[in-house]
Amino acid sequence: MDIFWHILWSNVLPLTLMIAVGFTMQRLFSLDIKTLSKLNFYVFSPAVIFNLLYTTDISASLIGQVLLFVALFMTLQAVAVESVVRLRGLEGGMRGAMRNSVLFYNSANYGIPLNQLAFSANPYTLSIQIIVMVTQSLLPNTYGIYSVNSHKMSFRSTLRTILSQPIIYVIPIAFLLHGFQVQLPQSIETPITYLSDAFIGTALVTLGVQLGNMKWELNPVLIKNVLLANGLRLIAGPALAALVVWVLGFFFTIDHLMAAALIVSSSVPTSLSSVLLAVEFDNEPEFASQAVFLSTLISIITVAVVIFLLHI
Repeated sequence: MDIFWHILWSNVLPLTLMIAVGFTMQRLFSLDIKTLSKLNFYVFSPAVIFNLLYTTDISASLIGQVLLFVALFMTLQAVAVESVVRLRGLEGGMRGAMRNSVLFYNSANYGIPLNQLAFSANPYTLSIQIIVMVTQSLLPNTYGIYSVNSHKMSFRSTLRTILSQPIIYVIPIAFLLHGFQVQLPQSIETPITYLSDAFIGTALVTLGVQLGNMKWELNPVLIKNVLLANGLRLIAGPALAALVVWVLGFFFTIDHLMAAALIVSSSVPTSLSSVLLAVEFDNEPEFASQAVFLSTLISIITVAVVIFLLHI
C-alpha cells in the first residue's frame, strides 16, 4: 500500500496537476496547440535527450544488453497490437494511432521518477532507464511519423519529414561528445540545461491543452479502442517484458536489479509523444489524448501491482 500512495502522490498527482494547468489555459485562452507541439518536437525533447546522454556514464555492455531487450520486447508488442488492429478492422489513421499508443510509452517524465522511487535512486537502474528512454525518444520521431503518415503521404515525403527531426542527430552527437569527453562551452551548456528542464512541464501542458480542446463525446467505439490500447500497454506490456527477461536469462546472466528495472520500465502509461504526433500530423488526436490520459490514471493501480509482484 505504501508503494501505491508513493506512486499516487509522487508521480501521478504532479503529472495530473500540470495537465490540469494546460486544460484550464485552453478553456480560458484557446491556445495554439500546433505551436506547443512544434516547441516540444523541435526544441524541448531534443534538449532533454542530449542533456541526459551527455551527462550520464553508461557502459557499452549495458547498452548492448538493454537494446537487445528493447528489440525483442518491441517486436512482441508490435505483434500484439497488430493482431488487435487487424481483429478490430481498424483503418486509416486509427491504425497508426493504435500502434503508437501501445508501442510508445512514457519512459521519461513518468519512467525516470518511477525508477528513482522503485529502486531508491540506484545509478545502475537509472542508467538502464535512460537507455530505454533514448529508444523511446527515437522511435516516435522515426517509426511514429511513418505510422501516422503512411496512409496519406508518399514514402519520400514521409522520409523527408523524419530526416527533419532534430532528435535523429542529437543522439549520436551527444554520445560522441560524451565518449570523447568534449567539454561544452558554458554559453551552450547552460541554455541546453534550461531547455531540458522545460521539457516535462511543456509536454504535460500540451497534453492538457489537447484535452481541453476535445469535445469529450461518449463514443462507444472510441472508448473501446482506448481501453484496448490501455490493456495492451499496462497489462500485456509488463507481462511480455517479463517473458523477454526470462528468455534472455538462458543466454546470458541478467541480475535481479536489471530484470526488475526492465520490467518496471515497460509498465508505464502511454507516452505524450503519441499525442504530439497526433496533433502535429492531425491524426486521431482525440483517441491519442484519451489513451494517454486514461492510461496515466489506470497506471496508479497497474504499476503498483507490478512493483509489488517484483518485490514478492
